[in-house]
Amino acid sequence: MEALPRETIVDVLESRLREDILAGRHPGGSYLPPERQLADGYGVTRTTLKHAFGRLVQAGLLETRHGVGTRVRDYIRLGGADLLPMLVRHDAKWVHEIFEVRRSVGALIAERAAVRATRAQHAELRALLDAVGEAGGPDEVQMADVEVHRALARATGNRVYVLLTNTLFNAYLPVRAELRGPFTDPEAAHRRLAPVVEAVTDGDGRRAHAAADTYLRDTEQIMLEGLA
Repeated sequence: MEALPRETIVDVLESRLREDILAGRHPGGSYLPPERQLADGYGVTRTTLKHAFGRLVQAGLLETRHGVGTRVRDYIRLGGADLLPMLVRHDAKWVHEIFEVRRSVGALIAERAAVRATRAQHAELRALLDAVGEAGGPDEVQMADVEVHRALARATGNRVYVLLTNTLFNAYLPVRAELRGPFTDPEAAHRRLAPVVEAVTDGDGRRAHAAADTYLRDTEQIMLEGLA
């Protein structure tokens, strides 16, 4: 068994600062108090504070200018999708917005894949679909399902769709355990996903779009019930 990692004082401070920023206690665009004042307020050394600042700068929540101070970044206006996993951990309501994008992008990916997929990609999709039905437990079914969607994105021939698919899956990874509802029964998971793969391998873009939309809406409803 692997030993659980121990939280350091920097870990704890980073988490506190991150929550204070995301909760709006330090609004976007505002400067944080002077380092000495902030360190005293949190009961840490300035060295610890600087380490925590460095992590939050890397995460895209802070920006530091020498001689000016440390400002909270307006992450909604300037941030990227790489912030989503952190935002989901802070507030699970972000999942609803992620799912809205998942529906529209996922249906479009299926439509494009139907038009552009090669025979080799058709064979890969069928094999990955079979793996969904043959998977053991919910975690295995869920990850097998993810691989089908990654393959659909690759089949579009557009690498941006691949990166978007990865981003969306990474975004709700922090709450993945609560979203296993559609994957508890391998046969049912296979049955829900099969029309999407069949339409893509038949080369029918319109049917693939409709099948993917139905699949994504149905699984979203089940997952959100589990999250609630």
